[in-house]
Amino acid sequence: MAKLTEKIGYGLGDMASSMFWKIFSYYLPIFYSDVFGLKPVHAATLLLVTKLYDAVSDPFMGIIADRTQTRWGKYRPYLLWMALPFAVIGIFSFYVPDGSYEFKHLYAYVMYILMMTVYTAVNVPYGAMLGVVTDNSRERSVFSSFRMFFAYAGSFLAMGIFWLFEKSIFGATNSAGKMIRSVGDADAAQWTGVIALVALLCALFFIGCFLLTRENVKVEQGLQSGWTSIRKDLKALASNGPWWLLLGAAISQLLCLSIRGGAAAYYFANVLDIHPLLTCAVFLTLGEIGQMAGVVFAVPVSEKLGKKQSFMFMLAIAAVLSCVLWFLPTQVKGIWMLMALQLVISLSFGVAAPLVWSMFADVADYSELRHGSSSTGLIFSSSSMAQKFGGAIGGFLLLSILGIFGYDRELAIQAPETINAIKALMSFIPAASAILGIVFLAFYPLNIQRMTEIQQQLKRQRG
Repeated sequence: MAKLTEKIGYGLGDMASSMFWKIFSYYLPIFYSDVFGLKPVHAATLLLVTKLYDAVSDPFMGIIADRTQTRWGKYRPYLLWMALPFAVIGIFSFYVPDGSYEFKHLYAYVMYILMMTVYTAVNVPYGAMLGVVTDNSRERSVFSSFRMFFAYAGSFLAMGIFWLFEKSIFGATNSAGKMIRSVGDADAAQWTGVIALVALLCALFFIGCFLLTRENVKVEQGLQSGWTSIRKDLKALASNGPWWLLLGAAISQLLCLSIRGGAAAYYFANVLDIHPLLTCAVFLTLGEIGQMAGVVFAVPVSEKLGKKQSFMFMLAIAAVLSCVLWFLPTQVKGIWMLMALQLVISLSFGVAAPLVWSMFADVADYSELRHGSSSTGLIFSSSSMAQKFGGAIGGFLLLSILGIFGYDRELAIQAPETINAIKALMSFIPAASAILGIVFLAFYPLNIQRMTEIQQQLKRQRG
């Protein structure tokens, strides 16, 4: 039985990652379009290209982590090694340099690719640690719940720090004397200052995770040196049916989250227009509270229904309630209803999120039994890859749809078709993504009975 301090320490790792990830998901599109000054089509392409590069790099990081040998373990050392680079590059990713449009465009590509590279270098090994902190399937769900609770706490903290734009050491107006009504109105220097505070906290949390955790399980990796070994691992992964299905479901879930989160700032600034910065901050903060609350129910719900069925049920709730959002009035009554919907939708995602990580650990066990090699880092890199694909496609769709339907930051009032596009990005489009996730999960074969059989056989093999 793992110690409570280990579970808390493990949670600190995703607390750090999620602070920046949530900022990427919610605020990077509007930062690039309204603060950095990129055209929406250029910002959309940037997010797609850099995230796809990052997603493809994840399996290679998993392969590297699987072959790492240190006195601290395979995966844990990366939390220490990458803490400072993560923080420094994170700050420069939200810095706006002087220069021509072409220079700034290139700078954005370079810095975001670097940021995604260090994110991968720390997050893939961190995720793989779930397969080696314990070999008990139920306890993995507990560790995963701690992870997600702290992740949402980190997101909550990051959203709280962004309230500094409202009442801050920087003041409530930008350098031009304009009132900061949304995050897009803040100056570049104000953005960099807020991000610097987030980056410092992230570095401290990564180091705390390193200090408090241990790798307690020695799994059968079957790792010989050279290309033959890597090719064997990749072949085993390609033939792992449960991995493909879970990957599809995870991408669908993250796509739903990234589209809703990224569209929120545009929704409050252009559809509701009722103190956009404050109401959007409340909306996003309620989302983090709902997800934190949902994590508490992940283990009891999954023990009653099973991980697969619980995941499907929560996606169904998110899909139905997202559709309801389209029909809400824009008056004060509608805002209260919107906040209530956000709380329930977020609670459902909070229940589902820990299950995804625990299910990837189950997939690693399935791989070890079938192929004689768990390739834990490689398999867990796919969960990170799902985040990147979901974020990449979500950000690309968000900005592309806004561009197609004529979004113009200079307009005080957007065209009716633009308003409808923003509403769809908060309702029907994420709902469709959640439904796609349900379809993938319907064919996922690793239920409670099958996992019990697999773990019994592995226990005998491991001695």
